[in-house]
Amino acid sequence: MTVHDWYVEHRAAYVARALEPREERLFADHLARCEECTREVERLERELGWLPMAVRPALPRPGLTQQLLEGVVRRQARWRRVAPALAAAAMIVLATGLGLNERGQRAQLERLLAERERQLVALHDTISVMRDAQHVIQREIAMGGHQGGLLIFQDMTSHRWNVVMHGLPAAPAGSVYQFWFITDGGMVRSVELACDSNRPAFATVSMPKTPAAIMGAALTVESAISRSDEPKGVELMHVQF
Repeated sequence: MTVHDWYVEHRAAYVARALEPREERLFADHLARCEECTREVERLERELGWLPMAVRPALPRPGLTQQLLEGVVRRQARWRRVAPALAAAAMIVLATGLGLNERGQRAQLERLLAERERQLVALHDTISVMRDAQHVIQREIAMGGHQGGLLIFQDMTSHRWNVVMHGLPAAPAGSVYQFWFITDGGMVRSVELACDSNRPAFATVSMPKTPAAIMGAALTVESAISRSDEPKGVELMHVQF
């Protein structure tokens, strides 16, 4: 509420001669400077001119109007002092919220970019093995009425293989497709391959850390619970180099 709001609220009281003498003089002095209030007072006088105005109401206690005006002015001054601080506090809260949101988004983007980077590195690694493979080995596999196969891209420089199994159904319940290395010291367990007839399994594997020479590879169906160091299940294929 501003000081002028007091004059707006007391226009009808001024026209009805309901203000105390000091208030009436104050209002009259204001009319000399305010075209808006002068115009509204003249309108009210036209509209209320038929009312009897001879009886003056009881006057409020002396000094009440001045106290009200001073109170309004004090509240306005106080608000002018407090408003910048409140605005600054609001800006801090907003900036902090935006900062936290921005940091959260940045962290999320960094995680996403890191994941994309890992995927690109893995894809580049896979393509490099396939491009530089000195040997490509293929074997057909028949299982459960499905005809599939196994592809091995062997890179003798990096000592990594790309292994692709395709066309086979999902492993029986409680079982997994297990890839093995055949060495001159025995079988070495490698990766499990998850495959179904519509989606091939793909893996890039490194040579096992064993002094024994790698002589070939094999694929079996093993128990998903058992982790034996030797094949116990059904052999689907094996190849020796």
